[in-house]
Amino acid sequence: MPPPKKVDPPHKLTFATNSVRNTTFALDNDKFYYEIVTRFWHPHLTKINKYDYEGRIVTCVAEIESQPKKEIKIRFNTPDAEGEWIRASDFVKTDGAGVGGTFTAGDGEVYRWKTHKRYLQLVKAEDEEKVPIAEYHPFKRHFFVFRMSERARLEIKPEATASLEKIIVSYLIVERRRRQAKIRVKLEHQ
Repeated sequence: MPPPKKVDPPHKLTFATNSVRNTTFALDNDKFYYEIVTRFWHPHLTKINKYDYEGRIVTCVAEIESQPKKEIKIRFNTPDAEGEWIRASDFVKTDGAGVGGTFTAGDGEVYRWKTHKRYLQLVKAEDEEKVPIAEYHPFKRHFFVFRMSERARLEIKPEATASLEKIIVSYLIVERRRRQAKIRVKLEHQ
């Protein structure tokens, strides 16, 4: 009897910077390569571009618009057309208790972002065991001060790669919300 098939390791999308407005998510072999960019001439529009190195094609898969004193809007694009703008609160629904939220992927599966030991995790909403589909691991520094010894990364299981764009956009929305909540708490304590 042959041994059972090993579980595929998660894809480790490494962040180039610690920003949610200007960074890249990439595998080591660049099979998945996403650029998150906010141009200085469009400071309220963040674009998520997907690079296909084999075909040498750059595709804008999503856009996030965050005008001051207005609600954040999202648009998912297809290769041949731009999508409709939807509110971020309609895409990532919150329950009001924490910074996480739920969203529906393209395959109809409902996922939920939650915090576990202060770090974000993505789980299936109906999963009783709460096995993470994606996990955020923050950067590490040498002796907590010097240069980064390990870059931040988002580990995504292979079964979730079909809805990778929606996972990345939802992560950016939830992480922005988490950072803004942290800033509000600091301002209230002063």
